[in-house]
Amino acid sequence: MSGRRRPHQRGPGARSHEQRQTAPRPPRPQRRGRQPRTLRTRLVVAAVTLIAVVCTVIGTVTTLALRQHLIDQLDDKVRDVAMRAAGGHAPGGAGPDDPQVTPRTPAEKVTRLVTQGPTQPKTIAAYVDRGTISSAAIAERTDDTYGAFKTMTAVELDEAQKAALATVPRDGKAHSVDVPGLGTYRAQHINGFRSSEAYYVALPTDDVNGTVSTLVLVEVSVTAAGLAAAVIAGYVLVGVATRPLRRVAATATRVSELPLHSGEVNLSERVPESECDPHTEVGQVGAALNRMLDHVHGALHARQQSETRVRQFVADASHELRTPLASIRGYAELTRRGREQVGPDTRHALARIESEAGRMTLLVEDLLLLARLDAGRPLQFEETDLVPLVIDTVSDARAAGRDHVWRLDLPDEPALVSADAARLQQVLVNLFANARSHTPPGTTVTARVRAGGPWITVDIEDDGPGIPPELLPRVFERFARGDSARTRATGSTGLGLAIVQAVASAHGGAVTVDSVPGRTVFTVRLPAVAGSAFPVATRIAGPGATPIGGPGGASAGAPTAVAIAGAGAGAAQGPAVRPEPAGVFRPASDSQPHHSTTTWA
Repeated sequence: MSGRRRPHQRGPGARSHEQRQTAPRPPRPQRRGRQPRTLRTRLVVAAVTLIAVVCTVIGTVTTLALRQHLIDQLDDKVRDVAMRAAGGHAPGGAGPDDPQVTPRTPAEKVTRLVTQGPTQPKTIAAYVDRGTISSAAIAERTDDTYGAFKTMTAVELDEAQKAALATVPRDGKAHSVDVPGLGTYRAQHINGFRSSEAYYVALPTDDVNGTVSTLVLVEVSVTAAGLAAAVIAGYVLVGVATRPLRRVAATATRVSELPLHSGEVNLSERVPESECDPHTEVGQVGAALNRMLDHVHGALHARQQSETRVRQFVADASHELRTPLASIRGYAELTRRGREQVGPDTRHALARIESEAGRMTLLVEDLLLLARLDAGRPLQFEETDLVPLVIDTVSDARAAGRDHVWRLDLPDEPALVSADAARLQQVLVNLFANARSHTPPGTTVTARVRAGGPWITVDIEDDGPGIPPELLPRVFERFARGDSARTRATGSTGLGLAIVQAVASAHGGAVTVDSVPGRTVFTVRLPAVAGSAFPVATRIAGPGATPIGGPGGASAGAPTAVAIAGAGAGAAQGPAVRPEPAGVFRPASDSQPHHSTTTWA
């Protein structure tokens, strides 16, 4: 028997339960608009929060302790009043059964209790006869006209106040009770000497509440002032403590802004030695950053030396190979055109030698150009109009690729840039050759010149199959090759787009590509000459213009005139006049430049 165990068969219910258990939870929505706090702010907030918690705990404990102490003192006073009520002590030492001093009715007893003896204002006394309050009064203070104490009078309580007082437990202990209209009291029930009578006595808690409220106000004020002082002092102290950390961060920021991707890098930024104390945490970070920068500087220096040697080798090899290749091509052509008769096989071999020598020469020239651009050789900058340059390049591309449809979309005014005209023409030649070589016959290739802010932009667009997504990120790399998605009709060195990028970068511009099936656009951006924004033409060609070469278009093999309004330039073999429909008129204040479009088939 096999040692494998058969897997446990789970029913549909178990499977659905497992799916519910393992279903991913939806991500929590992130809060927007909340900026991250700095370390300085977080430290100050943490310290102030800790101080606030400590102050709150101390204040709460102090307040509760003081209130309990005051309540205990008030309970002692209530107990003293209760003892007077139960014992019936009267001034002069008379006993409770003396008929001359002992009140006869419950009202007299309550009145005597709250008005005579050491009684404070708002003292409540109630007489309980057989479990029912028969009389209850409160002591009210009466002052004379000068505000001095005059006498204490008794005011009878209403039924609601008596009912509230009757809720106090009759256990001989002080309890808190809310008397309607009078506030909170500490009340106590006590039995008299006679078994049929008892008393309720109560003292107000106003003094206790006032003292506690004053203490809370003082605590809150002192805590608020202390927290404000802690915020200011903490912000200053934490700022001083984190100053070395900010210097380390500033050094790292300056290093991150250096162009480290290419060329010779001068990585001289370091954390100051005063901030590299190994006995502190920040000093350890600074020392580690300095060591890392030393390693990076060494690696970049080694890379630069290696790249310099490779560039020098490529430049020297390319320069040395130009003469042998020219000799090979010359001797092959001389042999093929000589007077001696050669067989067809020999002629084919000589043609192949010339073809491969020409291809090798093109590769060597491209490598030599890239080596010169990498070395930073200066270009011959001059004011150049891109419009006639594009026209000439499209004319050459059409002559080489008559199975494509070529379109021009050009402004009616010059597009001036400061550039090396020969290098820019090579950029355009490479882009048109790329579009011609990697698209099937019948593809429409459009060259467009437009302005965008301080830039002059040249777009080379085609409606071919597009660039494969896996090739798109590295399409400008050297020796990058396409696959079957953009089949090459002719041989290619794989350096054309690399040259385009290098030349555009040398001019202070850039080149980008956007490709989807049915639309591929290479965009070259170059800095415009100051003051060369496209002015607005007052009159433009209308939609009824006659196509170039007549209504039927250009005939195959016949030269086609280029009609570009305002382009000037002898790109056209003869002036082609565009009829303009009546009423097509633009004011000179229009802010958009006008374009003329030409299609070559």
